[in-house]
Order: sequence, then C-alpha cells, then structure tokens
Amino acid sequence: MNATPTTRIVTANWDDPDVVGIDGYLAAGGYEGLRAALAMTPAEVIDLVKTSGLRGRGGAGFPTGVKWSFVPQGTGKPTYVVANFDESEPGTFNNREIIEREPHRFLEGMAIAAYAVQSHLAFVYCRGEFLWPGEILDAAIREAYAKEVFGASVLGSGFELEVVLHRGAGAYICGEETALLSSLEGYRGQPRLRPPFPAVEGLYASPTLINNVETLATVPTILTRGPEWFARIGTEKSPGTKIFSVSGKVERPGNYELPLGTPLRTLLEDQAGGVLGGRRLKAWTPGGSSTPMLTEEHLDVGLDFESITAAGSLLGTGAIIVMDETDCIVEAARRLVQFYAHESCGKCTPCREGTWWVSRVLGRIEQGYGRSEDLPLLDELGENILFKAFCALADGAVSPIQSSLKYFRDEYEAHIAERRCPFTGLGPGGEAPMGSSDAAANDAGLTEVLT
Repeated sequence: MNATPTTRIVTANWDDPDVVGIDGYLAAGGYEGLRAALAMTPAEVIDLVKTSGLRGRGGAGFPTGVKWSFVPQGTGKPTYVVANFDESEPGTFNNREIIEREPHRFLEGMAIAAYAVQSHLAFVYCRGEFLWPGEILDAAIREAYAKEVFGASVLGSGFELEVVLHRGAGAYICGEETALLSSLEGYRGQPRLRPPFPAVEGLYASPTLINNVETLATVPTILTRGPEWFARIGTEKSPGTKIFSVSGKVERPGNYELPLGTPLRTLLEDQAGGVLGGRRLKAWTPGGSSTPMLTEEHLDVGLDFESITAAGSLLGTGAIIVMDETDCIVEAARRLVQFYAHESCGKCTPCREGTWWVSRVLGRIEQGYGRSEDLPLLDELGENILFKAFCALADGAVSPIQSSLKYFRDEYEAHIAERRCPFTGLGPGGEAPMGSSDAAANDAGLTEVLT
C-alpha cells in the first residue's frame, strides 16, 4: 500500500464549514477540475480517468473510466447522466455526509462525467428519507446555476448542462441501478433484466451513465492533481482512497477516509477508537449488511477490493458494522434478513419467498423453538436464493446466513440444544430457559410461530 494513512481526497475540505456554499467552495479551489476537463476533449477526459484506476465506490468496484467509455456516441438518442444518491445499504452513510458538507464537489464530478459522455441532462436521484441533505443539494444546484456552472454554457465553454434533483419514495431496491431507472421514469422500482445494460439502453431506453455520489466526488481531484498522483495512493489494483462508514460497537462511529488497502486494525483502533468498552471484536461486515461477515481473525486484512474478496467477503460500500462478544450472531442475522425480506420488491420468487422463509426459521431458532434440521434447511435455502434473482438484493440476504453459519455455527447449535438464546437467556415466549420437560409446550408454540 502506498501513501500515508492520513491521505484525504474527498474529505480534504471538511474542516472548512464554508465549502457547503459555492463561494467557499470556489475559494478552496472548487470547479478547477471542471475547467480542466472543459479544456480537453471528452475522449481525453475518459482516458485520464481510466489512467487513474478509479473504481466505483458504490459497491461493485467497476473501473469508472471503462464504464464511461461504454456509453455510445452518435446514436441519435439523448445521453443521460444519473447520480445515485439513494444510499440505502444498512451501515452506509458516507454519501449523505459528502452532500451535507461539500455538495459542490459532487456536482463538479457529475458535470465532468456529463461532459465526458456528452450528456446535456443529468438527474440526481435522492433517497426520499434524505430531507435535509436534499435541501442542501437543492440549494447547491441553484447556486451552481446562478454562477453559470450549469445552464446553457457551463463556465462559458458553450457546453450545455441541465441538472434535475429527483426525490425517490424511499426503497432499498432503488439503490440498484436498473430499479432506480424504473423509479425515475415513474414506474414501480423493480430491477430489469440485463443486457441491455444502462450504458446502452438506460433511462428512457437511451444511453445512460450511472455513478454514485462518492465516485463522482473523487473525480475533480483526479483532474486537478493528475491520474498518476491518484494511482500512487492505495494499492495497485485498488488505487485511491475510500470513505469507510464505521458503526456498531465502536468508541467513535463515523466516516473515515483512508487509502484503500489500509488494514481494518488501523481503521478500527487508530480512527474509530477501538471496540466499545474495550471488549473483544466478534464479527464485522466490510461493505454493509449485504456483505459476508468476517471475524477477529481478519483484523489485518487490507480494506481493498482484492484483499477482502480473498478473505471471503466483499468491500461493497465500505460500511464497517462492528459486533462485539456480547452480540448474538443469530439475532443479528435474523434482523438483517428481516430487512431484506421487507425490502424485497417481490419480482423474483427466490427473493420474495426465500427471504420470508429464512427470517421465519431464524426467528424460531432465536426464540427457542429451533430444531436440529433447521441448520441444513438454512444451508439449502441459501443455495436456492443465491444468484437466482434479477438483482443482488437476494444475494445480499444470503450473505449473513452463509457467513454466520460458517463462523458461528456453534451459536446456532447452542440455541437449538438449550432451547433459548445463550446471550439473553430467554426462551419461548420471552420466558426463562426451558428444560426437557417443556418439549410439549415448545411443539405447541412452534405452530404459533409459523402461522
């Protein structure tokens, strides 16, 4: 890993409260990246971003410049840019803070992307629950128009760009790019079959570039500092920095920007203050609740796409959810799967039915009604859901099941053998632990749980 752990790109100006407004942002060197881009050809801008090695910060980690190059030109259709500000992955909150602290950095990156793919209309899809960030963003867009950053001639270049802020209704599925496009078009937010991919046939069946807020907010610095400078930060295959959202059982939860490849131990101990109360780390997610759990054994794994994949998980959105030795893994898995069951759009049978059944099985295990055959049943349910749906929501729902069974199967077995949760001590009906004489009552209660 190159560069020091204190390298900051997206959060470099966060100590200056004035950068939330356009005057403060301009004083801090804002929109110089856009000026540099406008002095180049669109193809040169795309090549520059390719050279930097920037990868998407929204979860998949696909090379950004390559994605931009996929948008065709001369199709006879309009080209659109869509910024994904839906940010609904549990444990993820970096996009929201970017907008709250420095919205013009994101808007500048979006304008650069629009110029690169020759789009004259950009949409910002804002999550419905983001009322305050939405107000800040709306004000920033109006400021940009007033300074002629947007409009008929971007910074006097003759390039036209109009920007529309669209507020969603608040659905996790709309973080998936094709469901987002359906929602933006006025339809129910449900994923689409791919191909065709959005780059070729996206919004209104036209070429569309979709990037998330953090990805776009990284672009201006690449234009001003150069792609070679950016590529020297982080690792060879995962260059640059990443904002990691740290939550759960830590002393100082929050957003921390570090070079990709920084070990979790450095982030957890040096930045987040360690595990809450000095307790022992039990489990953590590298990229939000949809990524497989890792354990204390993985403390020194680098936080980059390749290292996390090699460890058996995914970097995802960089949302580190920390669980300590007092947390019940079965209950954690149950709550996560319940979330996905609730947020499933219902389009795909494996996701719609599978997540519901998994949440029921996990619920009865946690409540003291578990059976020995439930563990192989969970394994089978996971296999029948994984990679069987239109989008990754179903795959995300499987992650806490498979990973918790892999590392904490003994906890599941203890729940079943003791007919209670070993951490809360509660059995069926929220009562004290049951003995073997309570088997008949357990069987009667099981019927109630399943109906």
